[in-house]
Amino acid sequence: MASGNRTVDRLYYGDNLDILRAHIPDESVDLVYLDPPFNSNASYNILFRSPTGIGADASIEAFDDSWSWGPAAAGALMDITNSGNHRLHVLMQAMRTAIGENAMMAYLVMMAVRLQELHRVLKPSGSLYLHC
Repeated sequence: MASGNRTVDRLYYGDNLDILRAHIPDESVDLVYLDPPFNSNASYNILFRSPTGIGADASIEAFDDSWSWGPAAAGALMDITNSGNHRLHVLMQAMRTAIGENAMMAYLVMMAVRLQELHRVLKPSGSLYLHC
């Protein structure tokens, strides 16, 4: 391994916003690939199979891709306001004024606060790929 290169030696489980804030230093990431939820208003389940490979009736909810304005969205908007990123703050406040406090605004705030953190951890020479 060349000097200065690091290997990936950890797998984090949890909300990527919490992981980014607690564990990933500024300008330390070369590549970000983000495959976010798409605000499909659907719940996605994992279906289990029996050891023989035959489908079973058992399933659990893997992810609920529906959003609503509430304390989490308001908190994310406050995080943006307190971040010092004036341009993002103005943009998000304009969006809030234009579309109100609804599911779409909750989704946009969720994405914006995470993209802000991803920008923080990305090296100046890094790349971000957003699947949308």
